[in-house]
Amino acid sequence: MTDTPKSSGERHIERVMDGLDPSSERFQVLQSAKRFKSSWVELGDRLLAVGSRNLYREWGYGSFEEYCTREIRIKKETAQKLTLAYRFIEKHEPEILARREEPRPLPDYRSIDLLRQAREEKGFSDEEYADLRKSIVEQERSHPTVLKQFREVAKTREEPVRDPAVPLRAALAAARRLGTALDGVAELPGGYRELVGELIAHLEGELETSEVRVE
Repeated sequence: MTDTPKSSGERHIERVMDGLDPSSERFQVLQSAKRFKSSWVELGDRLLAVGSRNLYREWGYGSFEEYCTREIRIKKETAQKLTLAYRFIEKHEPEILARREEPRPLPDYRSIDLLRQAREEKGFSDEEYADLRKSIVEQERSHPTVLKQFREVAKTREEPVRDPAVPLRAALAAARRLGTALDGVAELPGGYRELVGELIAHLEGELETSEVRVE
């Protein structure tokens, strides 16, 4: 049986590792990157250290993003999700870290990031969060399944699209009431009635256009 061919990213990482001291922190981060698919927790932990201590500068890179894309060969977004997911489980799900040495696979880092978003950004209720957590941590459902569940709940948390005609109708009604009230005023500076009339005509036109768009 032949070995699975290595990707260009793996070959690049190995070339960099060849010139490093195996005991160095830089070597260890690269080693974690090679094991990324099976142990993203380890890489997330190490990348947090690289970013927080600016180690990438010592290694010749101008930014954390440049280091990730050129040496580790992962995108900025992936590195961000990895570090955020690791920080989240370290704080809220330490039992996942306790499982890192077990043969049982860990939850997908993308699913953990969704769990983080549910708690920190999307305003999931306690029950909704518990259901999502159960799918990820206990039932170990696939990321596509978790993503679908997340989106269904997140959609209900989104602010409904406001009908642009609503404020126009309110403004038009107020302008018409003003116009009617001004009719009873005997002495009014010149031009005011005309201005109100123009305002009413303008609002009527905007309302008609808005309703056409909605249809």
